[in-house]
Amino acid sequence: MTEAKEAKGNPGTSDDSFHVFDTTLRDGAQREGINLTVADKLTIARHLDDFGVGFIEGGWPGANPRDTEFFARAQKEIDFKHAQLVAFGATRRPNAKAAEDLQVKALLDSGAPVITLVAKSHDRHVELALRTTLDENLAMIADTVSHLREQGRRVFIDCEHFFDGYRANPEYAKSVVRTAAKAGADVVILCDTNGGMLPAQVQAVVATVLADTGARLGIHAQDDTGCAVANTLAAVDAGATHVQCTANGYGERVGNANLFPVVAALELKYGKQVLPKGALAEMTRISHAIAEVVNLTPSTHQPYVGVSAFAHKAGLHASAIKVDPDLYQHIDPEQVGNTMRMLVSDMAGRASIELKGRELGIELGGDRELVGRVVARVKERELAGYTYEAADASFELLLREEAEGRPIRYFRIETYRAIVEDLLDGTHANAATVKLWVGDERIISSAEGNGPVHALDCALREGLERFYPQLAKFELVDYKVRILEGKHGTSSTTRVLVTTSDGADEWSTVGVADNVVSASWQALQDAFTYGLLRAGVTPVETEGAS
Repeated sequence: MTEAKEAKGNPGTSDDSFHVFDTTLRDGAQREGINLTVADKLTIARHLDDFGVGFIEGGWPGANPRDTEFFARAQKEIDFKHAQLVAFGATRRPNAKAAEDLQVKALLDSGAPVITLVAKSHDRHVELALRTTLDENLAMIADTVSHLREQGRRVFIDCEHFFDGYRANPEYAKSVVRTAAKAGADVVILCDTNGGMLPAQVQAVVATVLADTGARLGIHAQDDTGCAVANTLAAVDAGATHVQCTANGYGERVGNANLFPVVAALELKYGKQVLPKGALAEMTRISHAIAEVVNLTPSTHQPYVGVSAFAHKAGLHASAIKVDPDLYQHIDPEQVGNTMRMLVSDMAGRASIELKGRELGIELGGDRELVGRVVARVKERELAGYTYEAADASFELLLREEAEGRPIRYFRIETYRAIVEDLLDGTHANAATVKLWVGDERIISSAEGNGPVHALDCALREGLERFYPQLAKFELVDYKVRILEGKHGTSSTTRVLVTTSDGADEWSTVGVADNVVSASWQALQDAFTYGLLRAGVTPVETEGAS
């Protein structure tokens, strides 16, 4: 059996008065679409430890080989600075002994200093799922907790379906809490397993159970009513000192209480320092890094850490923010590692344009005539179908064109064409030809591609890379097409958003036309132009084109 020293605090702090407990690697991994490898779990564990959570629940060792391997490797490969590793498992089987239960032994063999046991607290679940008596369930809890404590482990108890069980049989639910605490469990966690509770209900139950049992209580909330974060904070209001969450709210069905809004609220609204000093400023980075590991797009509208969390669109907001950002923001975004963004749209006013220019490093200097031209042009183009909310690069090119009185040009297009041929074998051949000017030199470039847009991309690169070798680094990483509402019978307008990367940063451009090829061509030209501009490339003067 692997020995583990009993740890009363976290490696990075001596304060054990409040626990931030993360279960992304176990409960969060149950989300549809998430399938973590051992390497993924190790990476996420490092991110969570960097963030400063107190406990990281790594999975159920002995229940599946992947979790068993994770615990073995985590002990050797991760030097935890703040967190303690937690193994999850169940109480012993009915009518057996904890010391002889193989799954209980696997928990000890994991080497984890902390063990969370799931226990039944709903009388119907005891009788129908465990198929045992209510008294035997209490004996299973007491025996397993006592055995693990004797082996030097710290023990937390997850009371599964507690709130539903409390509603059905409050005295039995409380007897589970008392039994666990008396046997040596440090914290008894009340679980809203079905996620059906509301904040006022949670607060009332937690307060009553705390008063009646005297046990240290925690909260584990699912988000089926959309109240998991609120329910978690309501439990804290009632006296809970242990919160269980998952990064970005990942979890089964609609998910769990989201770690990031919970800790931000505790630190910024409650004044509790539950993370190491300075860790909160890493929150946005950690959130997005974990999203990348699980291969899910970060939620743009997630509180605190979403890219839209501090994005302002209305002209009225912009006017106020220009005077004082606090007038329309509940915190300084930098406190959580995020930034304020101004969105440019047909709702934009002068203040929006000035603030957006400042954000892009273009000081408009109170030039009312210039700002007025930009506002008018943005509204005119948005009426035609353009959108600049997600196309900062195209907006910056527009802004610079108005400010400098001429467009930024690295090349001038004479003509272009794309051809799609249906071949006899059912495949397609895509080719494009571009005629363009760079300086006084006229270039005709042709290329093939996987589709007409790819062929145009290749032809444009073929013609330009001799003059601008920086283009070799540019890669199209995202491509979105939207068909806008038609204005004349069955006709329609197509909008294309392109995201391009140079390996270090990304930028987005927009094109609008009556067909997808022309709209894509506009977005591609803007993408190349902006990429060369941000790379500091000096344009070759273009004189010979018509």
